[in-house]
Amino acid sequence: MTNISRRKFIKRSGTGIAVATITPLVTARVLSSVPESDRRVIVIGAGLAGLSSAYELDQAGFDVTLLEARTRPGGRVRTYRDPFSDGHYAEMGAEYVNSNDTYAHKYCKTFGLEILTAKLYDGILVRNRRYRMADFQKQQSKLPFEGVKKGKLFGQEGPWVRRWVDKIQKSAEKYNTNCSSCHEFGGIKPEKPLSALGHLPNEVLALDKISVADLLHNEGAPEDIINLYTYTNATESTGRPETMSALALVMSHYMAGAFNEETDEGRILGGNDKLPKSIAKVISSKIMYRRPVRRITQGKKNVEIWFEEQGKLQSLKASRIVISMPFKVLKETVIEPEFSVEKMKCIRELSYGHVMKIAMQFSKRFWDEPGSLGQRIFTDTPLRRIYHHSIDQPGPRGIVLSFTSGEDAQQLGNLPPEGRMKVAQDSVKRVWGEASEYWEGGVAKYWNEDPWLKGSYSFPGIGQAKDFLQISMKQEGLVHFAGEHTSIHRASMNGAIESGVRASEEVKTAVGD
Repeated sequence: MTNISRRKFIKRSGTGIAVATITPLVTARVLSSVPESDRRVIVIGAGLAGLSSAYELDQAGFDVTLLEARTRPGGRVRTYRDPFSDGHYAEMGAEYVNSNDTYAHKYCKTFGLEILTAKLYDGILVRNRRYRMADFQKQQSKLPFEGVKKGKLFGQEGPWVRRWVDKIQKSAEKYNTNCSSCHEFGGIKPEKPLSALGHLPNEVLALDKISVADLLHNEGAPEDIINLYTYTNATESTGRPETMSALALVMSHYMAGAFNEETDEGRILGGNDKLPKSIAKVISSKIMYRRPVRRITQGKKNVEIWFEEQGKLQSLKASRIVISMPFKVLKETVIEPEFSVEKMKCIRELSYGHVMKIAMQFSKRFWDEPGSLGQRIFTDTPLRRIYHHSIDQPGPRGIVLSFTSGEDAQQLGNLPPEGRMKVAQDSVKRVWGEASEYWEGGVAKYWNEDPWLKGSYSFPGIGQAKDFLQISMKQEGLVHFAGEHTSIHRASMNGAIESGVRASEEVKTAVGD
């Protein structure tokens, strides 16, 4: 069983469906024969999904209006600069662009942005045991948990889901269409990525009805394994193992073994917010900020959008709209008439998790001193992942960033700001004893407090791994949908961009036909 990394788990566990092969962006169609009224498109939300959709449609000659509730573009891409000294910054939202994130790389190249490879973990601190990652892997040491394998951090639950993975493998081999070049589940061709689960045995599909915790308990996994899963994979999916679909877990392990590829994590040099800002600059005349959408009314030939403007309701009509706002926000919007029963169920019930990031500034980069555990540490402290974030930024000061998700993030979110900082200081001190001496302050971002997101990225709750992706991206009349929650590349900037491009192509096809 492959020792799947935390980031790979996100990409593979989101839906239980394999990552589809990226197809080239379709050349913009000539719209000279299309009536001007049919070219009017409204995009809701200026995150990367909405920005990419609006950009692609604008480039194709559509009359695009982009409505955004905030005063800035980017959505979950949020780079903090103001609280820090020496020109430092910290990614308080979406952080990584993987080496195989085709859409994100294409957009970065288009806008002249450089991607800097991020550092991998080099230390572990759990149950008061300290491990240097290189020594841990070389010496084949064990983590202090019952049932774990030597020299392994992630994917420890693998042996207890193996028989289910084998069932999937046998089914895939039987169904395989011999598409050897397709990075698809069981050889499914690129044009049919959403049918990938249709051939699985009913007993496998039934795993979508139980939780990860239930599955591991049923398979006889020690309680320690479930606890460790909570520290590693489950929290990365922003939900507890009691709330996450067991089918998603099993599929993630199948995909890890099926591909076994290695990817490098990276960040955009100078700050990830450079990407949404670059896109927004090109289509700046199309963007209307401070326009929260309150009502969507769909007719036979057009859609009317009602939004707030300086406290008053205003409206715009278009031939098509693209909705990229998270479903947790969309479900508070009046929709007339309502979408299909299955779509409304998905909007109301799609799971979103909890994420807290804390950026801490120190006057000295003590983590680089000889004898230090390292500068990127996996821990069982409330912060979980703690790492030097300002590698590409000038010293001597440095920023340490933490990523906390799931129940840990929720508990931190229940604390006042000063309580969050106290936990942060205590956690960092456990890793680096001298940390308090150089502490200069910190800032936290709890995404569930954000009124225009109300949560982190989506994750597959019980009963949601099999059908919710297909339902979430499905067009409803003149309404199209984008956002990471509608992408097979869930929980990533790449997924947001992919979904925006897909939605724009749906519009182009519909209008051009």
